[in-house]
Amino acid sequence: MKLQQLRYLVEVARRGLNVSEAAAALYTSQPGISKQIKLLEDELGVSVFERSGKRLTAVTEPGRAVLEIAERILRDAENIRRVGEEYAGGDSGSLVIATTHTQARYALPGVVKNFVDRHPRVRLSLRQGHPTQIAEWALKGEADIAIATEALDQYPQLLMLPCYQWVHCVIAPDGHPILGETRLSLAALARWPLITYDSAFAGRSRINKAFELAQVTPNVVLTAIDADVIKTYVSLGLGLGIIASMAFDPARDAGLQALPAEHLFGSNTTRIGLRRGNHIRRYEYDFIELFAPQLTRKAVDMAIAGAPPGEEYQL
Repeated sequence: MKLQQLRYLVEVARRGLNVSEAAAALYTSQPGISKQIKLLEDELGVSVFERSGKRLTAVTEPGRAVLEIAERILRDAENIRRVGEEYAGGDSGSLVIATTHTQARYALPGVVKNFVDRHPRVRLSLRQGHPTQIAEWALKGEADIAIATEALDQYPQLLMLPCYQWVHCVIAPDGHPILGETRLSLAALARWPLITYDSAFAGRSRINKAFELAQVTPNVVLTAIDADVIKTYVSLGLGLGIIASMAFDPARDAGLQALPAEHLFGSNTTRIGLRRGNHIRRYEYDFIELFAPQLTRKAVDMAIAGAPPGEEYQL
């Protein structure tokens, strides 16, 4: 039995039993994967996958047990590698952060600057995507830390750590009639074309829910994945924008004004997601605490141990 055979098993299962996709992901050949899986099954004396001809059709009952153990073995092997990298390299290594454009553009710059100053020998990489991609990258080990507002809590394999809360605002061009509203309402917003985030991003679910509960239908004419694009089209007069308040800067966003909208859409919680069972290196703890000061090493370790959110890491 070899680790590589276990990698093939797990990747084929992750790819919906598509051996060709697994081969492409692992930079090897389809026949090579099929051969190694068959050799492993022969060694174990059980079939991991059901077959119809040459096509894999399902995971067998013993196969489910084998896959669960294989995932654990691969995770432990990766943790051994991470421990070795951490102690052999001193304060060096690599750190991959998976996050959204909003977090990368508005929440992370100061954190990244401080981290690089403290750990100049750590290769830091930011991978941007939508929240579901971010969670998947963390689960597959392609990212060390996931940071997002949406979707992460839908993955029980990820340890969720609350970081900070933020709210939306409504932006409009100078002189727009909506700026005369004494207290903004959903009904007032619905009278105008709206530009906001794509359905998977930046608290969009709260925006949808607020209109739904009020039984008001918004006229969303354009969606985008980041606030910079939304602000551009608001400046062109295509509609009002609903964005994260952190993305609006009066000095930088000349020609636009912002109205508070917390009373309409509530607050959103940005979370860090860590793959359960992963060894967390010292500089990862440091990055987490720089991003969310309440998430000290003690607090993170308590969360890993299964302690309920309390004074240590509850917002």
